[in-house]
Amino acid sequence: MTWLVTLLGAALVMAILRDVFHTIWHPTRHGGLSRLVMTGMWRLSSRLSTRRRAAGLAGPLGMVCVVAAWAVTVAAGWALIYWPHMPQSFTYSSNLVPAEHAGLVDALYVSLVTLATLGLGDIAPAAGWLRVAGPLEALVGFALLSATVSWILGIYPALARRRTLALRLSHVRRGEVTLQELDSEGGAALLDSLAANVSVITVDFLQYAESYYFYDGDDNTSLPRQIGHAAGLAERAVNAGRPDVRLSATMLRRALDDLAAILDERFLRTGAATAGVFASYACDHGDRTASPARPPEETDGHIRPGR
Repeated sequence: MTWLVTLLGAALVMAILRDVFHTIWHPTRHGGLSRLVMTGMWRLSSRLSTRRRAAGLAGPLGMVCVVAAWAVTVAAGWALIYWPHMPQSFTYSSNLVPAEHAGLVDALYVSLVTLATLGLGDIAPAAGWLRVAGPLEALVGFALLSATVSWILGIYPALARRRTLALRLSHVRRGEVTLQELDSEGGAALLDSLAANVSVITVDFLQYAESYYFYDGDDNTSLPRQIGHAAGLAERAVNAGRPDVRLSATMLRRALDDLAAILDERFLRTGAATAGVFASYACDHGDRTASPARPPEETDGHIRPGR
């Protein structure tokens, strides 16, 4: 029973480390715990009033909850490793009675002190393998802190890039660019730039999937509300007279298709075409004027292609 509890604690620690790895350092995966927490916070925010949701609490609060869940679970895992071996495998300061400080709460205290690298020393491991386990937990605590900082430093620049693209699309929309203006060297450059920016956003959603759950309250910096204008530009420019403009429009359309595919595969799951995915994306982010796409219809046992 002693070693069963210890192995259970080790399994908890390994599960959290795996979740941290897939959330932060794996380029195409999304950690199970982080996905569950972020999705739960997002759905909860959607049930609240529009004003509260516009405050954008779902993403930041979800990240706080994920990090807290990581820390609490790691601390509990190491506590289960220590607990069966207390007090016989630990040394105590002279003012503590070992038999009175050998419970689960005391094991959790030792775990938290070690994880936070405080090193108070009033209760310390004495057995050989436990003396190695203690510093390992401190390393895990340091790695968890570093991972949290890395996560924050990755997500917020991704959000800035997303909002910058939305603002640029807003400028183009408010500028009321005509087909004649698009059918020029400057129009081709504009379409090329937008295609490159959309590709960057697609990679951001792959690398930092949690950034999807951050709500952009201002319409002009909200990509879900502005991305449809990029699709409109591409559709108009396909009919331009200049071949370079038509080529740039085709590249923009392909970039938008890729973005829609990632959004639908990882978050929305509508099975719709690009326009339908973007409508669902806008609706999911609070645009009440957008109509969410429905799953593709089935005819004679075959699903209509979405794209």
